Parts: sequence; structure tokens; C-alpha cells
Amino acid sequence: MIWIAPPEKDTAAATLEKRLWDSADQFRANSGLKAQEYSGPILGIIFLRFAEVRFAKQRATLEKASASSRRGSRVDEPAAYHAADNVLYLAPIARFDFLLNLPEAADIGAKINDAMRDIEKHNPQLAGVLPKSYNLFMSTLLKELLKKVSEIPASADYDAFGRIYEYFLGEFARTEGQKGGEFYTPSPIVRLLTEVIEPYHGRILDPACGSGGMFVSSARFVSEHKKNPSSELSVHGVEKTDETGRLCRMNLAVHGLEGDIRHGGQVNSYYDDPHDATGRFDFVLANPPFNVNAVDKERLKDSVGPGRRFPFGLPRTDNANYLWIQLFYSALNPKGRAGFVMAGGAESREGSEGDIRIGILKERSVDVLIATGSKMFYTVALPCNLWFFDKGKAKTARADTVLFLDARLIYRQIDRAHREWMPAQIGFIANVVRLYRGEELDFTLGGDEAKAKLLEVFGNPKSKIENLKFKDVAGLCRAATLKEIEAQGWSLNPGLYVGVAAGEAIEDDEFQQQLEALNAELETLNSEARDLEQTIARNIGALVTVGQ
Repeated sequence: MIWIAPPEKDTAAATLEKRLWDSADQFRANSGLKAQEYSGPILGIIFLRFAEVRFAKQRATLEKASASSRRGSRVDEPAAYHAADNVLYLAPIARFDFLLNLPEAADIGAKINDAMRDIEKHNPQLAGVLPKSYNLFMSTLLKELLKKVSEIPASADYDAFGRIYEYFLGEFARTEGQKGGEFYTPSPIVRLLTEVIEPYHGRILDPACGSGGMFVSSARFVSEHKKNPSSELSVHGVEKTDETGRLCRMNLAVHGLEGDIRHGGQVNSYYDDPHDATGRFDFVLANPPFNVNAVDKERLKDSVGPGRRFPFGLPRTDNANYLWIQLFYSALNPKGRAGFVMAGGAESREGSEGDIRIGILKERSVDVLIATGSKMFYTVALPCNLWFFDKGKAKTARADTVLFLDARLIYRQIDRAHREWMPAQIGFIANVVRLYRGEELDFTLGGDEAKAKLLEVFGNPKSKIENLKFKDVAGLCRAATLKEIEAQGWSLNPGLYVGVAAGEAIEDDEFQQQLEALNAELETLNSEARDLEQTIARNIGALVTVGQ
């Protein structure tokens, strides 16, 4: 199915985001630092503005209350702020306006460092999180940056600050290239993952949490359905890189969330299980690093077997994709759902990885596979798929089927090198899944445009939205049985099942993408063959030695 949306029109919010980013870009150019050296400090300044706006609103509320209270004023009591939906208490030296009004002759970098330390002192949940490297920057640069960030209006709410923070994370990821892709997943991808697993209430795990986008998207999903994320969701993350873990915790704070985020060199999801995850989570969301090698499997052997972290065994190949897949599966409780990004090719691997995939399929837990198009990620050239598990599926009518969706030709072009999904496209895809599951349709995301597209594809001019039924649509979706999947060698490649609609042709870059995936698969198979040759040679050598 082809649905190419027109470019997005600039809104007032988008214009402000771009203007702020232009200022950050000038800051970078004049500082002479690399992206990873200035991204944290810039996000820290945005965080300060957010904290000030929230603090000022609560202070005004407390001042009004104190005028009619016999208890006296509580405007300078930190507890009075912490009790108000995670508002941070700010001492005078930590307030944005104080820093903004400092003269250039002052050591502004040192003053901002002091502000960050003071915020952490009064708000222990942020201990060790905030950046404190502002002494590296000239006061003139910091003064200009403070002025520009002060343009974020005092009327801005959580959503407005959240959008700005996420916009900056995305731009930093673009700037940093491969390193950026390690901490940031494009928000449309995250949004679709969230829409499909529907995390209304429960415990969420992301064992490769980066800057926390999966948690933020889940909170937004809950908010849009008129619930309070802080009371509905319990978030738990693991992030190997300490700097990125701090970004995550700051991101959560900007969105009014708290979470149990373990980060730094002492935690590694392959070897460590700081949340005692097995069987404990309602939802898992993740975008793990692809095709990682050199994992020490000797350290994993005690975690292999039923009821453990790797219930289907360890892959013999030097590739961690099927370690991640099992970690996501094993963390789910009996009704849990998972949504994650996985490298193209993983869905059809053979050998020991194929055995693991077959094991999960036979448990009736694989629910949906969605193929994404090229240029949807900032750093990944090879195609990716979105995988979804549902452990509760085994007791439903769809126990013996898997939904395959091909979304490669559904997109909006951002620029020559990047594409994304617009909200209506995400809402449409998510509602195709809901039709398949027999769930109530939900157009909170996508609205009338998503509804119209669903009617166009699954109905006729006289159809009513409430009467739509799922059907296989060539080029878009197909519900395949496990027998059909077995006949295809247990491959979970959506293209094998969905096919191509009449009149549609694959684009040149999609063909190139598939060719690259096949080449990567061939290289992996060749590597496995070389490993087997070496093993055989060693065994023959040992036999010859024994015979002598």
C-alpha cells in the first residue's frame, strides 16, 4: 500500500523549536566542542527553564493560599513543592531568572554549576543527574543561550517542554550520527510501538532505555486517554552509558515522571538483571543495539532454561539479536505485551537463531510484525522491523496466527535522507492491528484522517466505522497461520506474506535495502560456515592426536 503524506506545515511551536535549535547550533559553532560535549549542557539549560516555570506556578499558588491560612507562608518549604505533582524546589541561586540577569562580567558558568548542585541537593531524585560542565563555556555564550531559552513562554506546559526537549534530542541524534542513534529512537517509531502495545496501566521495562523516549511516549498515551501517568505507570530502565542514563532521568523529570533507571558501567543488560525482570512486567518497549558481537556467553550459562532470562537457549552465532529478543520475551508476565525494534534479517535467520524463533512462535506469543521503510532511522541503513509479543494471545482466537504488516511505502518525507510517519499514518496502522485483534478502534491519534483511510481500505462507500472487519489486503497486511509460517521455513519476513498490491512497484531504494539485507545475511552465513570449518578441523585434529 502506498500512502505518501505531504510535508508538515510549520506551526508556532515548530517555529520556536527551530529558532531555539538555531541558537544551539550557533552555541556549538562558537564553543568549538563536539556534539556529545555540548548536548547535555544545552538540555540542562532547557531543563532549568522548565523547572523555573513549574516552580513559579506553584509558588504563586502557595502565596495565594498563605494569605488566607493561619499556618503562615509555605513558599520556602521544599516539601510544599514536592507534594505538588513532582514540582522541583528551587532556591534563589538556582532560579532561571537569577541566572538570566547575571552580568556578563560574572562567572556565569560557575553560577550555573552551583545552581545544578543546589537543585540536586533539594531534590534527591535528581542526584548526580544534572550537567555541571558550564565552566567550559564563555560567559558571553551562556548569556546568549539563556536569553534564547527564556523565549519559551511561562505559559508552557509539560507537553510543550516535552516537545522541545524531544526535538533537541532528535536533532542531537542527527548531528552525532551513529552515536546519536544509540540514545534516541525517532518519535514516530516509538509512538507506533506504544499504540500497538497500549500501556494503559502497569509496569514498563526498557532494558536499553537510551534517553527514555519509550517511557515518555507511554506516559503521553496514558495522558491522552485521560489518566495520570504517574499513578498508572511504573517505569524501569537499564542504560549501559552513564551519560545517556542521566539524559533519560532528566527527560523523565521534564515530563513529570519518576522511574527506576539503572545506568553506568556497572550495569549491562546482557549480564545484569537489576530489576529482577523475569516474568514481572506488563510491558516491554525497546530499541536495542543491533548485531552486537563479542558477548561473553560463558557468563550467561546460568541464565539459560525455562523460567530464566534465556529460556530458548543461547545462539551459537556471535550476534546478540536473539539474546535481546529472549530478554524481552522472558521479562513479560503471563498477559504481558512487548514492542521492539529489530534489525532486518533477524526475522528469517536459520540455525540456532531459527530454533529460538520457532520456540517463541510455538508458545503462541508472536503477535505482529511490521516492516518499516528505509530512511526512518537516523543511523541505520539496513531495513528494520517492529516486533510485537503478546503472552495473553495464546488464550484468544488468534492464538495460531501472526499479523504481518508492510508499512514500507507509508511515510512522509522530511528531507532527502529522512522519512517519518505522521500522526494519521500511525493511527491508521495501529487501528489495522486493533481490527485484527477484534479490539475497539481508537482514533485519539490520527483522528478523522486515520478513520477515513481505514474506511477506504477495509470498507466501502456505505460502510460504518463500527462495522469494519479485518481482512487480508495485498500490499498492506495479512494474518498468516502457524502452518503457513512453517511452510515458509518459520520466517517472519512480512514481505513473504503480504505480497504486492496490483499496480504497485517497489522503489529503487527499497530494492537496494532488500539487497543489502540479503548481503548481510550471506555474510553472516559465511561467518557461521567458517566457524563450523574451524570446529571440524579442531575435532579432526584431536582425533588424529588420540589415534597416534
